[in-house]
Formats: sequence, structure tokens, C-alpha cells
Amino acid sequence: MRQSELFGKTLREDPKDEVAINARLLLRGGFVYKTMAGAYDYLPLGLRVLENINRVIREEMNAIGGQELLLTAIQPKERWMRSNRWDTLAEIMYQFKDHSGRDVGLAATHEEAIAEIATQTILSYKDLPLAVYQIQAKYRDEPRAKSGLIRGREFLMKDLYSFHRTEEDLDRFYTQADQAYRKIFTRLGLEFFVTEASGGTFTKQFTHEYQVLSEAGEDHTIHCPQCRYAQNQEITTMRIGTKCPQCGKGTIAAAKSIEIGNIFKLGTKFSQAFGLRYADERGEPQFVVMGSYGIGPGRLMGTLVELSHDERGIIWPEAAAPFRVHLVEVKSALPKVRMEAEKLYKTLLAKGVAVLYDDRDERAAGEKFADADLIGIPWRVVVSERSLAKKGFEVKRRTEAQGTVMGADRFLKLLKGK
Repeated sequence: MRQSELFGKTLREDPKDEVAINARLLLRGGFVYKTMAGAYDYLPLGLRVLENINRVIREEMNAIGGQELLLTAIQPKERWMRSNRWDTLAEIMYQFKDHSGRDVGLAATHEEAIAEIATQTILSYKDLPLAVYQIQAKYRDEPRAKSGLIRGREFLMKDLYSFHRTEEDLDRFYTQADQAYRKIFTRLGLEFFVTEASGGTFTKQFTHEYQVLSEAGEDHTIHCPQCRYAQNQEITTMRIGTKCPQCGKGTIAAAKSIEIGNIFKLGTKFSQAFGLRYADERGEPQFVVMGSYGIGPGRLMGTLVELSHDERGIIWPEAAAPFRVHLVEVKSALPKVRMEAEKLYKTLLAKGVAVLYDDRDERAAGEKFADADLIGIPWRVVVSERSLAKKGFEVKRRTEAQGTVMGADRFLKLLKGK
């Protein structure tokens, strides 16, 4: 991608109405556009990051047998009355009458929808177990939409639902889902706690949240820094400053945190509400046992920025970065500088390397370097009179203070990890 053609421009100043670091940097970097509090448009740079996060999620969901589908966001009131959640979710669910006078709502979650649909697919024990997932927009009339992408009114959610014959089979898949979640967050470079949390009205068992420590968070995680045992503040019995009951060594601490995912044993609450049964080996009807597993890709994007930035801008991990290389051409009267920059750009593209090429003639070198730091692509390569005089290009990681001059072959080996 040539930066001269990129839709979305960088901003020199922070937006005045944003407090959250992720919102300030993503707006300044041209990743998103703010339509209103809690509703952000993803521009090309931001969409590339979002799709990279989604790719990691899809790979791990597919690896545990998840089948992707896409459910409608618009929902009839009757569906939600069957689970008694039309009224209980009224504070956050967008509910209205359509032109025919029918009560409808925008889905804040999809347990009701998938349970109803599953009644047409799950008929016998031979149809189980089953796992399906989607990456789809959710809508919540969130009164505290003030944390950028971390808390929104319209946001993407990866929600996976699993269906089982027994609680034991649900336990087996629950463990698989937990391992998949750990892989997702590790691949994205996040250091996280798997936190015990309340099961709410669904189950008396603990559910599990995935929390990263951050002052931008709205949760509080009580944890042991040594063995990483953790509980949500709402259910904890641990006392801050005492020895960890799990390992007996670490000292219990408390910190603000961001929830980046959760896994939940639903039991038969929704299968009972929608008559979701299967016939066992004797032909006897049994209620299907369900689980629910959620990750917010947009929230992950905001969390990555909150945890990985410096005074100059964002520092993306390679798995999420919009491009792998930011190629910067320093304007020169020498035609060779443009020629060598173009040659390197085409070489990288031919090797399958995602490149953002800053070919803008109207920007001075300092402005280009500032934009590169703000956007935060992992590798910066500068083509200039100075670098060509040293027979190469200046290569620098976003996390490094100084660059090294090298030729194209050596740089390609670096990208390959050689």
C-alpha cells in the first residue's frame, strides 16, 4: 500500500474529547474515526489490524472444531421472552417497534438465537457434541462508553457456543476452549491472568475470565504474581497482602484489569427455554447442555494499544500489525533514492511481505518518521541519500532506538528469522 493513496490521515494533536490512550492513539494514527461515544468506524489501517486479530481467533476456533456462521443482529421480542431476558436486559438492549408495530431488539448476545436454531439441527445423541461460532456486531446501550474500543455501544464479538450430552462432555470441551483462548492471547503478545469469576444466574460453578492488568481497566483482579492464581474482586475470598492459598509463596495483590475474554458453562438454561432436546440411545429425550465462550476483537485491539505504546505512538505486535514493514522514502533531488525505494517496495511485495510505503512527496523526513512511530508498524526501513551512500537501507525495529544499514538480502533474511 502506498501511503500517498491511503484513506485516513494522521493527526498531530490528541482529540480533546478522548481520555483513553487507545482512543487517542488510534484516532491520531488514522486507524479509526469516532462517530459518537462508543461507536467507532474502522478505517483501512484499523480494519487490517482487526482482521489480523480475527484471523488468529478463527485459526484457534477452527482447531477445536468450531464451525463459523453468522447470525442476524435484529431479534424478535418473542424469542427473548422465552428466556425471560427481554425485561432483564432492557437497560442495555436496544429495543424498539418496527414500522409494522412489532417489538424487536438488537442482539446484545446470541444464546437465545443459537438455541432456537439448534432445535432444527440437534435431534439425536449422534449430533453431539457440536460447536459453532461467529464474529459479529453486538449492540449495547452502554452508559459508560468512555474507554475507546474497550467499552462500546456497537462492537464485534466472537461468540462460540457448544452443545453436549452431559456436563462431563461440556467439561472436556471447556478445557479445550480454555487452551485455545490461552493460545490466542499468547500469539497476540498479551500477558494475562485466567481469573475465576461468578457464574451469575446460570451456574453455581466458577466461570473464567481472561484479564490483563492495566490502569485503563474497569475490573479488579485479585491475584498471586508468583503462581498467577487469580479471582475477580466480586467473588474473591483472598485477602490482599496475605500468602497465596494456592502456592503458599506469593503475596496476594490487587490491580485494575481489562477483561479480554470469558468462558461460561450455561448448562440447560437455554435448552429448556427453547425445548432443545436430543434423543439418547434409548430414544429418551434429554436436554442439551450448553457452553458459551466470548472474545471482543475490537476490545483486544484497544487493549493492545493500552499495553504497548510509548510517548511517540503505538507498538504493534507482529501478529496484529496492519503491515509488517513501513518503508520510508526520504525526499531527495537524486532520482536514485526514488528508484531504489520503488525497487525495494516491489521486492518486498513479491516476497509476500505486507508493506506500507511512505512515498508522500509533501512530507519532510521528520514528519514521516513521526508518523511511522505513531502508526507503530514493527519494522521501519528508510531509503535516503545517506543510507545509499553506505550501500543499503536503514533498518530499525519499532522498539529500537537506532537503526542499522543493510542490503535487501540481509533484511529479507531478518524477516524470515534467519
